Amino acid sequence: MNNIPPASPTETPATKRLQWQRLALVAVFLLGLWLFLRLFSSVLTPFVVAAGLAYFLDPAVSRLARIGLRRSAGALLILATAAIVIALLVLLLYPVIADQATTLAKNLPAYISTAQRDFGHLINTVERRIGPGMVSSKLRDIAANQAGEIVSFAGTAATNIIGSGFAVVNVLTLLIITPIVTFYFLRDWPSIIAHVDTWLPRRYEGVIRAQALEVNRILAAWLRGQGICCLVLAMIYGVGLTAVGLDFGLTVGLAAGFLSFIPYVGTLLGVGVSIMLSVTQDPGWDGVIKVCIVFGCGQALNDYVFQPRFLGDRVGLPAVWVIFSLFAGAAAFGFLGIMLAVPVTATLGVLARFWLRRYLHSPLYLEPPIQLDPPIDLEPPFALDAPRPGGR
Repeated sequence: MNNIPPASPTETPATKRLQWQRLALVAVFLLGLWLFLRLFSSVLTPFVVAAGLAYFLDPAVSRLARIGLRRSAGALLILATAAIVIALLVLLLYPVIADQATTLAKNLPAYISTAQRDFGHLINTVERRIGPGMVSSKLRDIAANQAGEIVSFAGTAATNIIGSGFAVVNVLTLLIITPIVTFYFLRDWPSIIAHVDTWLPRRYEGVIRAQALEVNRILAAWLRGQGICCLVLAMIYGVGLTAVGLDFGLTVGLAAGFLSFIPYVGTLLGVGVSIMLSVTQDPGWDGVIKVCIVFGCGQALNDYVFQPRFLGDRVGLPAVWVIFSLFAGAAAFGFLGIMLAVPVTATLGVLARFWLRRYLHSPLYLEPPIQLDPPIDLEPPFALDAPRPGGR
C-alpha cells in the first residue's frame, strides 16, 4: 500500500467546474486576441505606436501633473517639445542622410560587383598559397555569383516585413493619427489604468497587480535603457565612421546604432556594410582596421559602460529571447509584431517566473518520494565476495 495523500476536501465538483471555466475563458480570450491581431494588424500600427509613445512619455506628464499642471496641458507641452526636437533633427540630418542614402542605393550594385571581384581575387590568392583543390567550389561560386542574390534576398525580406505593416497605413497616416491618439492616451492614462484595475477578479487582484507592476518595471527599464544605448551607439558609429573618412559613414553609422535594439544585429550589419564600402573605396587593410576599431570601441563602451549603467541585471530580458521574439513577431504579424515582441516577451517572462516560484513551493515539488510498503529488497542475490555455486 503506497502512502498517497487523499484528495483535498476543497476539490469539490463545483470547484473543478469553476477551474475549467477559468481555463476556457483564458483560452477564448487568447484566441480572440490572436484573431483580432491577424485581421487588423495592418491598421493597428498607429495605435500601437501611440500606445508605446504614451507609455514612454507618461512619467514626464505625471511629473508635470504633480506640480499642478493639468494632464491635457502637460501632454500638449510634452508632445510639442518632442515634435520640435524631432523636426530640428530632421532639418539638420535629413539633407545629408537623404543624399547619402540615394547615392548608396544607386551605387550598391557597383559596390557588390567590386566586392565580389575582390573576394574572388582573395580566394585565388589563398588557393595559390595553400595548394590547388583546397578551396571549396561552393565558396568560389558564392564569391562569383551568389553574393548579389543574397543581398537581393535580404532586401526583399526586409521589404516584406516592413511593407506588411504599411500595406494600408502609410507614413502620412502615421504622422496624422499617431500624435492625436498619443495625446488622448497621455491625457487619459491614469483613468485607463484605473478602469482596467476595476476589472480584475477580486480574489486574485493582488497577485495580478503584482505581476503587472513587475512587467512594467522590466519593460520600462528595457525600453528606456535600450533607447538610450541605441542613441549613444548611433552617435558613436556615425561620428566615428565619418571621422575615418568612410563614404556614407553617417548614414551607415546611424542605421547601425538604431538597429542595435536587436542585440548585436545592428553592429554586425554595420560592420559588414562598412567593410564592403571601405574595400571598394580604398582597397587595403587600413580602412578595414579603422572600421573595426570604430565598431569595436562602440560595442565595448556599450557592453561595459552604457548597458550596466542604464540596463544592468534588473531587466530580465536575455538577448537571445529578445532576438527570437523580434523575428517571431515579424514572421507572425509583420511590423506590428516587431513592436509588440518585447512587451509580450516581458509579460511571458514574468508569468513564467511566477509559475516557477509557485511550482517550487507547491506539494507537487515538495512532497517526499512515495514509500512502498513493504520495502522491496534490492540486494543482489549474490554477495560480491561470496563464491558462486559450482564456481571456483
